[in-house]
Amino acid sequence: MERIKTYSEFYRFYLTEHKNKTSRMLHFIGTFLVFVLIFLAIYLEITYLWYFVPIMGYGFAWVGHFFFEKNKPATFKYPLWSLISDFKMFFDLLFGRISMDGSRDPV
Repeated sequence: MERIKTYSEFYRFYLTEHKNKTSRMLHFIGTFLVFVLIFLAIYLEITYLWYFVPIMGYGFAWVGHFFFEKNKPATFKYPLWSLISDFKMFFDLLFGRISMDGSRDPV
């Protein structure tokens, strides 16, 4: 497969790799928990919580990929764009720009 050159092209690809409703929900939950952990780590000044941030984020996402999407996470090939896209997809879902079932994804 040819390497993706632009972020907008990547995000369209990213959404196609996240079509399964359960997988999207797991990504959403994992990203939400990342925000919760970051808030708690800062607000309560509990430094060890920072160790759980990547575990929570990637743990939920990778369960979605391996058990529901049956594909390999884009993180392995495009780590930065994938991380950015996790947050973009979270906010797109939160604000209704895309749907949990993929029916309102950009083409």
